[in-house]
Amino acid sequence: MLTDAPLLSITTFLPLLGAAWILLMRGDPEAVARNARWVAWWFSIATFVVSLFVWFGFDRSSADFQFVEKHSWMPDFGISYHMGVDGISVMFVLLSTLLTPICVLASWDSIRVRVKEYMVAFLVLETLMVGTFCALDFFAFYMFFEGVLIPMFLIIGVWGGPRRVYSAFKFFLYTLLGSVLMLVAVLAIYFEVGTTDIPTIMAHRFAPGLQIWLWLAFLASGCPTRMSRRRPRVL
Repeated sequence: MLTDAPLLSITTFLPLLGAAWILLMRGDPEAVARNARWVAWWFSIATFVVSLFVWFGFDRSSADFQFVEKHSWMPDFGISYHMGVDGISVMFVLLSTLLTPICVLASWDSIRVRVKEYMVAFLVLETLMVGTFCALDFFAFYMFFEGVLIPMFLIIGVWGGPRRVYSAFKFFLYTLLGSVLMLVAVLAIYFEVGTTDIPTIMAHRFAPGLQIWLWLAFLASGCPTRMSRRRPRVL
């Protein structure tokens, strides 16, 4: 059955195949730009189709993680490649795979400079977004979450508006500051539980005081991101 296939891994990493294909393109710049658009479009559509199998195959009567994939990665540190979705994250996976082809279409004519690189950045961004919502290991989650900064920084800084460089650095620095707080919380959880496996961590009984500090750290990690999205004041 198709539902027995590693659908989450396919959904997560399929866009990377498209990005690699585009990177290998050579020839006339106009032809490369045209082909890059079509490759990004078809790979984003294919990813969306695979995510539909996840959506329709999801058992809404169960609160457990589904489509779970788990493989040993760094057993000495309690780190594994662990993927899965619940009733909330499955919606974000579908939303991410739906918005990507829409974004590719929206930028079809508006992006005229470095089209090849732009499409690569968007496909890489899709992989990182989907991976963030599927990861059931804090180490993998943090890698996906932080990795989003790179294509976003490039998209804003290269193809943004008049103040794109300023906005890109502001976005990067504010988000990085929040990520440091999250990293501290993740490390505290790791030293408390001895693993980064999220289902195992969910079953652990944390001290009430530690729960408050961890919650504050994760809450504060999202505040700089919101601040970075404020419109810069014009003097």
